[in-house]
Amino acid sequence: MLDEQTEVQPEYTFEEGDEERFSHYVPKDKLMAAMVDGVPVKALCGKMWVPTRDPDRFPICPTCKEIYAKMKK
Repeated sequence: MLDEQTEVQPEYTFEEGDEERFSHYVPKDKLMAAMVDGVPVKALCGKMWVPTRDPDRFPICPTCKEIYAKMKK
């Protein structure tokens, strides 16, 4: 049975609520205002929230990362 195993690469699926587990890209000027004033910001992926956590503790949102890469081209 072990001889029949093949290498499997997991496919990530983005499910409802997963955006809470990522850091998101937002304009720097809006991010600072949101953190100081508690105003919600909109990420590139469309998520609206008030940033309160250290973004370096989380992986980057794959949707934001993809949109940002397209913007740089």
